[in-house]
Amino acid sequence: MKTKQQTEFEKKVLDQFMSGKNLFGKEGAFAPMLKNVIEKALEAEMESHLDQQQRGNGNKRNGKGKKTIKSGFGTFDIETPQDRQSNFAPELVKKRQTILADNLSDKIIGLYGLGMSYRDISSHIEEMYDTNISHTVLSQITDKIIPDVKAWQNRPLEPLYCIVWLDAMHYKVKVDGRITHKALYNILGINKEGRKEILGMYISESEGANFWLQVLTDLNNRGLEDILIACTDNLKGFTDAILSVFPKAQVQLCIVHQIRNSLKYIASKDQKEFMRDLKLVYRATSKEVAEDALIDLEQKWGDKYPVVIESWQRNWEQLSQYFQYTEPIRKIIYTTNAVEGFHRQVRKVTKTKGAFTNDMALLKLVYLATKNIEKKWTSPLHNWSLTIQQLYIKFGERIPLILNTNSSGASPRGIETTDRV
Repeated sequence: MKTKQQTEFEKKVLDQFMSGKNLFGKEGAFAPMLKNVIEKALEAEMESHLDQQQRGNGNKRNGKGKKTIKSGFGTFDIETPQDRQSNFAPELVKKRQTILADNLSDKIIGLYGLGMSYRDISSHIEEMYDTNISHTVLSQITDKIIPDVKAWQNRPLEPLYCIVWLDAMHYKVKVDGRITHKALYNILGINKEGRKEILGMYISESEGANFWLQVLTDLNNRGLEDILIACTDNLKGFTDAILSVFPKAQVQLCIVHQIRNSLKYIASKDQKEFMRDLKLVYRATSKEVAEDALIDLEQKWGDKYPVVIESWQRNWEQLSQYFQYTEPIRKIIYTTNAVEGFHRQVRKVTKTKGAFTNDMALLKLVYLATKNIEKKWTSPLHNWSLTIQQLYIKFGERIPLILNTNSSGASPRGIETTDRV
């Protein structure tokens, strides 16, 4: 037969459950049970700690302390046993630990990686788990990923990436109390299996060929030996920086960047007609046809816009590399759209941030955003098996194409196994 106390307890549990309240929070029906289990576990740890050797050295119990624990089940107070020599180090609730469950830390880091502010995260955690966490503690929790960020930045790379896009994003970062504009350099690569990978992220005061040289040198030091095709914007000195580290790389300048830069110097009344003529150059069926169209462009517009025409002629060798390939590969390499698409996804996460408190605050958030984005990169690029064969024909032994032969003798993807082409 149930006692009155049991009936009241069951009613409290049911009422809190139906109303959506946290059963383990401070006023939760199960809170005393959880508190009791944790305290008994700590007592058992203390009993194990005070073994014969500890007692022989004069160590013994020395009362109890109090600690407020925040967890995925809510916030509650516990009593922690203490020893006279203060060398008791419990495993369940460690010294100075206030966040009990790692899963709560994981939730906080996950929310931060989605671009939520500390204020929003704090409100969400309080609403969902009846736990109030300060901005300072939230910052300390997100700082736990700093070793992961550094390890990721310094991880070894594959010796070969078939296609690499290099571009920079720009952010505001506080330096000594002042807001400074900084460039975040990102390198997106395609390995020989056709899979995307962010090879690295680097921060500098501004975008320039000198810093790109440092970036490329770091990639080389981390194991990257060869790049087949490097796709970049039209930054002055960029091509020389790439070739100084990867002399065999084929550099393709971004056609879209070139067009944007050209239109800056074309009068608005001429832009529509100029673009119609320019399309005959970059959409030509072959390099020879494109060069004929470029001559026609010069004859028509050279006197009026000599700077624009001279820019196309000066950069033509790097602008026209994509004509060597079929249409599917041309679409991949003639612009930096691949890395800019990655940037658009990152900006969805970072757009709520006015200015970052420091460089690492920026790197933490972009790193988390990158890991979320990379989860979607589960398959090789479309028609990669055909693309890799064209690259092999073009670059020969620089790309160790290895065919995967199944029991029927078919080679489904052209990815690594044992039979070298």
